[in-house]
Amino acid sequence: MSKPEDMPTEPLKDQQKNIRKGSIFRTIKAVMWSFVGLRSRGGYEQDVAQLNPVHIVIVGLVGVFIFVGSLILLATWVVGK
Repeated sequence: MSKPEDMPTEPLKDQQKNIRKGSIFRTIKAVMWSFVGLRSRGGYEQDVAQLNPVHIVIVGLVGVFIFVGSLILLATWVVGK
């Protein structure tokens, strides 16, 4: 039986390096800049390195739903007058 001291710790260190620590505010900011289409290359590279792709997809979908919903509300308001 192997002892915990005998187990290599390198894979654990590699996994800890791959953990992405991006705040939800930073994710929302990155997605909004993507909607507008203005993003510097340095900012994009930082986002790729730090943000979680799952969070980006979720925030992007929520943003699309809000955008489409606001367009529908605007269209019904204009047509209703």
